[in-house]
Amino acid sequence: MRVTQLSDRVRRELTYLSYPPREWTVPHSKDGVPVLDVLIVGGGQSGLATAFGLKLERITNIRVIDRSPRGLEGPWRRFARMKELRTPKEVTGIDFGIPSLTARAWYEAKFGRRAWERIDRIPQEIWRSYLDWYRDVLDIIVENEVELTSIEPAGDFLLAHLRRPDRIERVHTRKIVLATGFDGSGSWRAPQPLVADLPAERYAHSADDIDFHRLAGKRVGVLGVGASAFDNAASALEAGAARVDLCFRRSDIPRVNPLIWMNFAGMFGHFGELSDLERWRFMRHILEELPVPPTQDTFWRCRRFENFAWHADCAWKSVRDGAGVATVETSAGTFAFDFIIFATGVETNLSARSELAPILHQIALWRDRFTPPPGEESDLLARHPYLGAAFEFMERRPGSAPFLGRLHNFTFGAMPSLGLTGAAITGIKYGVRRLVNGLARDLFREDSAAYYQDLLTYAVPELETLESAYAWVSRLGSEALSSDKLIDQLDPAMRAAFRGALQSRNSTDESAATIPRQRVRARSPGDGSKEQKHK
Repeated sequence: MRVTQLSDRVRRELTYLSYPPREWTVPHSKDGVPVLDVLIVGGGQSGLATAFGLKLERITNIRVIDRSPRGLEGPWRRFARMKELRTPKEVTGIDFGIPSLTARAWYEAKFGRRAWERIDRIPQEIWRSYLDWYRDVLDIIVENEVELTSIEPAGDFLLAHLRRPDRIERVHTRKIVLATGFDGSGSWRAPQPLVADLPAERYAHSADDIDFHRLAGKRVGVLGVGASAFDNAASALEAGAARVDLCFRRSDIPRVNPLIWMNFAGMFGHFGELSDLERWRFMRHILEELPVPPTQDTFWRCRRFENFAWHADCAWKSVRDGAGVATVETSAGTFAFDFIIFATGVETNLSARSELAPILHQIALWRDRFTPPPGEESDLLARHPYLGAAFEFMERRPGSAPFLGRLHNFTFGAMPSLGLTGAAITGIKYGVRRLVNGLARDLFREDSAAYYQDLLTYAVPELETLESAYAWVSRLGSEALSSDKLIDQLDPAMRAAFRGALQSRNSTDESAATIPRQRVRARSPGDGSKEQKHK
């Protein structure tokens, strides 16, 4: 099967899932301008999956924006420097249970079934190409190079300020989903005390756009011991770096990946239902005590170079620049580097998100809602947002900012509240369903009074007549003949028009007389007995 054939099959299968077809949300407006139901910020895998999930729920009054150009959404063509995804190739989720929409179906259509059987993990560039196909086959419109700059409450809505290349746009919306990835609740930042005296050309964070070709023949230092540290070290080595030293403060390279342990339905689907204390203890162990290690292939990717070395118990104390060289004082000695890559991960800090600045002081963090037992404190966890069951922000002071329930944080920062369900591929199967269900629930409940009034005025008959089918069709024919006599009294121009319409109707009636029209409706097993009683 070719990819074009697979695309046709996906579109056909979606018609099989078209029930119920009704688009049901109630239109709203602000100052005469239509209001969105949902604004999705981020056109990567999480944003695309959210948009598709809403379409399956027949919620179509949405927009998806992304600040990057087309094809550069998410990390995959920017700073994801692994050769393969770290997740099992069988991972599903954004397909919403449609087999033809899975990564495997697309891969086999493009490269063949045997090719799928030969790989252990999906190459990261292939995953990005799959996302491109996913966006196109589902007709998800992403407005690229549009950035959310600010969010503020506006009565019953949220007001989003969007920066376009040529103007600022103000958009009112009932809901906003922040599908902004791993750094959506903070930022990728190099440790400020270490870079304060370094010129910009001397260092980069592992999430920056690095020209590795410029590192050929250079001495490169990498600070960090996680998967991205080894990915960047390997990229520098493969680009021809003279030497790469990877330094970390721990006594050994991590071996155990806690995220692999989390890969089961109970944890993905129901972690959010645990008590605060239980969630705190799980995440404290996972995030603080078990850092994510490199995969075996990534480690070997570095290890095959003789000019690569790693240094345990090597905490960096200071970095100073002089004569084009960065001199690093560590607990294990002094190093001299031409370039430094800080692979120090994401700093969870909502104050780093400029779009949240107007409302930041009203958002609850874990430290505002939970006090851990003595000896179980964690500043890292305490800085994370404390989220509701559908990833919505909560109020720092209950009752002070109800609009926060309209803003959903579908990022890696949701992990202490809801587990590995936001930005990670492995958990998105459960997270995006939780998010979409919560959005649909809130939109319906908010307009329940309008739906009730609509019900009260609903008068479309299911039973159209109490006559027999023959009598009903005969009467329609008689009415048509009477209409023909009335037409003779009209002027010639109108007469011609009405006769054309009548001929079309008569042909339809003749077909109906040939094949009796019957309305068939499903009956419960008890309907027959009820009819018998009435007889």
